Amino acid sequence: MIIGIVAVARDMAIGRDGKLPWHYPSDLKFFKRTTVRNTVVMGSNTWRSIGKPLPDRLNIVLSRSANIESHPDVVCLRSAGEVISLSQYLSGDVFIIGGARVFKSFANIIDEWLVTDIPIDVPDADTFMPPDLLKAFTLSECEDLDGLSVRRLRRIKDQV
Repeated sequence: MIIGIVAVARDMAIGRDGKLPWHYPSDLKFFKRTTVRNTVVMGSNTWRSIGKPLPDRLNIVLSRSANIESHPDVVCLRSAGEVISLSQYLSGDVFIIGGARVFKSFANIIDEWLVTDIPIDVPDADTFMPPDLLKAFTLSECEDLDGLSVRRLRRIKDQV
C-alpha cells in the first residue's frame, strides 16, 4: 500500500527552513512506530533536512538531478513511476514522507493518508501541504496521541 504520512499545522504549514516548525515527541514516536520495517520515500530537501537514513527502513530519495551524496542505505530514484515499479518487489508499505512536491507527485497514487493535526499556526512557515490534496479521501478512523489527533483517510473509490 502507498501511504502518505504528514503532520500539518492549522494553517497547512508542514515546514520552516527545511525542518519541522514544532516538536511533539508523541508524533515523532508515532511516525517511527508506523514506518519502521517499511519503505520511506522523500524528496531531496527532506533527505537533506534529516541528514541520515532513517534506521530499520528502506530509504528512497527522489531527485531528478541525482545530486544526492551516495549512501549504502539509500536508494536514489528519479520519479514516482520508478518508486511504483520498485514497490511491487518490496515487502511492507511504502510511506511518502514529503516534502510538498513529493506529496504532489504521488497525489493520484496514494491509497491512504495518516495526517497528524498540529494545533498551532506557523506564521513564518515556508512549506505548506498542497491544497486539495486530501479531497479524494474520507476519514476512516482517528487516533489520539497525547492531545494530538491523527486522522487515517482512505481514498474514496473511483477518485483518482
